[in-house]
Amino acid sequence: NDDPTPFHTAHEMKIWDYAGRDPKLNQLFNDAMASDAQLVSKVVIERCSGVFKGLESLVDVGGGTGIMAKAIAKSFPHIDCTVFDLPHVVANLKGCENLKYVGGDMFESVPPADAVLLKWILHDWNDEQCVKILKKCKEGIKRKVIVIDMVVESEEEDFESTETKLLVDMVVMVLYPGKERTEKEWAKIIFSAGFSDYKITPVVGLRSLIEIYP
Repeated sequence: NDDPTPFHTAHEMKIWDYAGRDPKLNQLFNDAMASDAQLVSKVVIERCSGVFKGLESLVDVGGGTGIMAKAIAKSFPHIDCTVFDLPHVVANLKGCENLKYVGGDMFESVPPADAVLLKWILHDWNDEQCVKILKKCKEGIKRKVIVIDMVVESEEEDFESTETKLLVDMVVMVLYPGKERTEKEWAKIIFSAGFSDYKITPVVGLRSLIEIYP
């Protein structure tokens, strides 16, 4: 589906291109992602630390200013972490002993590592684009892809959960060409990208952790 989003129609460019030209929007977007990453990183590291077992290197694709990667690097000093995002996002950001920033395009290539992390990334893209991203990740990984995203339940949920998921889905539809997915829809793009298996673990709120194996 190459139809432009409402944002694209209104501004004649994608939100990422617009943010690259508008420092205020870019800062607002990065701050919002950083705020979410602070909560998610704390919960994932405390409750799901086993997901990082055996890893010596990790690339946080679309990792923004590096809040998530910094937390991982601090908690697991033996893991070399790379924050990989668009050049204008990582410009002027400084790393530390086991964390560095790299600018690039995930549709072209992803830096090699034991694992790739995709937090709130794939719901921004349609199925075809997600398959492309996952294939690029598969080319560079030794162990697995770690996805943190929403998994929509196909069974009936409480009203507040359903309402929140629908709201997030609508926001995504306005800004991005993506959507929120059920487990069946996740499985479709995972296997279409050439992966053999996956495991879903609910993490916090609407978010789940999906481990995807080659």
